[in-house]
Amino acid sequence: MKVKELVRYLESIAPPSYQEGYDNAGLITGDYNWELSGVITCLDSTEAVIEEAIAKGCNLVVAHHPIVFKGLKRFNGNNYVERVIIKAIQHNIAIYAIHTNLDNVYHKGVNAKIAEKLQLRETKILAPKKTLLKLVAYVPIDESDTITNALFEAGAGQLHPHTNLSFLSTGTATINEKSETLAKLELSLPRAKKGAILNALFKAYQPASTNYQLSSIDNTDAAIGSGIIGQLDKPMKGEAFLKYLKKQMNVGCIKHTALLDQDIKTVAVCGGAGGFLLRNAISKGADVFITSDYKYHEFFDADNKIMIADIGHYESEQFTIELLFELISEKFSNFAVHCTEVITNPVHYF
Repeated sequence: MKVKELVRYLESIAPPSYQEGYDNAGLITGDYNWELSGVITCLDSTEAVIEEAIAKGCNLVVAHHPIVFKGLKRFNGNNYVERVIIKAIQHNIAIYAIHTNLDNVYHKGVNAKIAEKLQLRETKILAPKKTLLKLVAYVPIDESDTITNALFEAGAGQLHPHTNLSFLSTGTATINEKSETLAKLELSLPRAKKGAILNALFKAYQPASTNYQLSSIDNTDAAIGSGIIGQLDKPMKGEAFLKYLKKQMNVGCIKHTALLDQDIKTVAVCGGAGGFLLRNAISKGADVFITSDYKYHEFFDADNKIMIADIGHYESEQFTIELLFELISEKFSNFAVHCTEVITNPVHYF
């Protein structure tokens, strides 16, 4: 099996188009056509992780964080980024990063894994993104069911929580001065699947290349966006919840704002640096917002409306290693997959 087959699978879950503009997700070193010998999943592709991959006979490291965020001008080993790249190239190790695109998906995403660890229910995206398009296709009435099903299979009409959602109407079209009764088919589709869906349309109905319209719509996609919000099974007092949070997320300490005189029931989470979502958490009625990388003055923004719980960047995303392992090992069985044994957290506590 080749690297590109695994990459294609991962990108079907978290398409590259969902990554943020500053990000550098994707294949950073290596060749898509290499035969896979094994995979290491990790949060950070450090030198120690590359050495671990070499020792275990793995030629692909799947990391959450990209080792390269911006262009490198020299490769002489003067810093850890250059040393990682040099070592990976020397030993034919491919490095693939799946970062904010995995953060931004609801199904099998980073924040869904956190919600699973906290046993949240009734979860939904905290800040949905506007990634939807609307497809209007004019097709023969007697072929409309076949074409619609082909579009469903390609990923159209999946408007969370609904599946296979479409609208069909009929009308008279004038084509080359001749009147013809056609079906007008309307479906929503995620921007990331536009190519596959249009290919499905063209394959199902050859003249479709001139008989369709595609436009952006203002609707948000409930399956794509930042953070997750959900409910605890039972309300907890603030101190009891913090103890629960430490246990479930395996953290040694939590920085938090003052405990409020209210139970914790609605929980908002964002793995990594999620301070930009505080207003969303407050507006959605969250009692606590769990994230990381909060600065001193930013804690004041809670303004006694919510409790902020900063559990640390590595700590908030550590279970992404497990998530990646599960995604890959459940799909493929013809090569070894390992969770890294290296703790890559650069922050230590005394």
